Amino acid sequence: MIQERKTTIGWYFYDWANSAFVTAIVTVFMGPFITALAEDYQKVHGALAIFGYQINSGSLFPFLVSLSVIFQVLILPVLGAIADTTNSKKRFLTLFAIVGSIFTSLMFFIPDSQVLLLGAAFIVANLCFGASIVFYNAFLPEIANNGNNDTLSANGWAFGYLGGGLHLALCLVIFSNAESLGLTTGQAVRIAMLSAGLWWGLFSIISIVLLPKSKGKTLETNTTSIVAQSFSQLFTTIKELRNYPQTLLFLIAFFLYNDGIQTVIAMASTFGAIELKLGVSTLTTVILMVQFIAIVGSLGFKYIASRMSTKTGIIISLIGWSIAVTLAYTWVHDERSFYLLGVLIAIVLGGSQALSRSLFSRIIPQEKASEFFSFYELTDKGTTWIGTMFFALALQFSNSYRLAIVSLIVFFIIGIVLLSFVDVKKALKDVQSSN
Repeated sequence: MIQERKTTIGWYFYDWANSAFVTAIVTVFMGPFITALAEDYQKVHGALAIFGYQINSGSLFPFLVSLSVIFQVLILPVLGAIADTTNSKKRFLTLFAIVGSIFTSLMFFIPDSQVLLLGAAFIVANLCFGASIVFYNAFLPEIANNGNNDTLSANGWAFGYLGGGLHLALCLVIFSNAESLGLTTGQAVRIAMLSAGLWWGLFSIISIVLLPKSKGKTLETNTTSIVAQSFSQLFTTIKELRNYPQTLLFLIAFFLYNDGIQTVIAMASTFGAIELKLGVSTLTTVILMVQFIAIVGSLGFKYIASRMSTKTGIIISLIGWSIAVTLAYTWVHDERSFYLLGVLIAIVLGGSQALSRSLFSRIIPQEKASEFFSFYELTDKGTTWIGTMFFALALQFSNSYRLAIVSLIVFFIIGIVLLSFVDVKKALKDVQSSN
């Protein structure tokens, strides 16, 4: 019982640790900061190009996020297969948490003129973040018992929102007193980056100490054999997905609707800064408010799931997301309306994320948890691929943040439709029959 409690606390603490990166870097500071640097770069050099392709300064950040996720698409499924083959979830979690926190901290030292170098550091940090979350999430079906997946997942998200919120509150104190401290806005942003990296790395130690080694027998020790065996297992799992048609349908639905969610999260502060001309302090306060209200949303949707069903709770949250992006296009024009939009987003944010992870953890085979969660993570917390590219292209051709943000409603509507066809009971039977 004591060991179970330690394991649960260790698992919660990684959500607490990594949420500083998601909240401070991905959601609040990186978008507006690197966009401003890109604008200054273009004024001096006339053009900003990635792989020879000239891009709008406002499109740089979503392109960076998309590029980091493309790398995740290429490596995460293989890493997941290796982790399952060698029972090494904890070792991979440790590795990527440490490397990710280091590269986040290093962004503090990169000069303003080195825009693409700063972008490269962000790509590595976000790649490591996504990789670490694969192995973190893969612990959920292992530590859950008595069908308490919803509770564990919701509590983990709530704990993460709290950790991310407290770190952001510290950043807000620095911004509020930047002038008296002799700091510029850019310097305050860099301090936030450094502190996010340190927060991520230091609090990860608690998880590393308390989480147990993966269950099961460790297989091959020869590196060549491990890689070969893992590729073989990955291809086998992809073929076996047809044995879990309901899980596959849910994964496709999740891939679409959560890509929309992650794009809204990633672009919210940029929308506020560029479209509404809101200051960094206001944006930080709004996101801080979202973090704490999201705790209530996460726990509230856990109650909805217990009264109705997990799938119904997710669908309700997606209806809320559809309303949110519509309001961003038609109604949000000032600071007050941006705050009110933040309240709505906070409420549905906790529910959609916590319940999605919980449901997925129940409809996958536990012995391949890392592998399945590697597919899941391709559009989970802090990562997005199609959504940001969709947003970036919409912005590129329309030059309108409002049109770009409302275009994301497509992801939520398609997600609702696909999710409505998922038969959860059938998915559970498919997993049980495979054991």
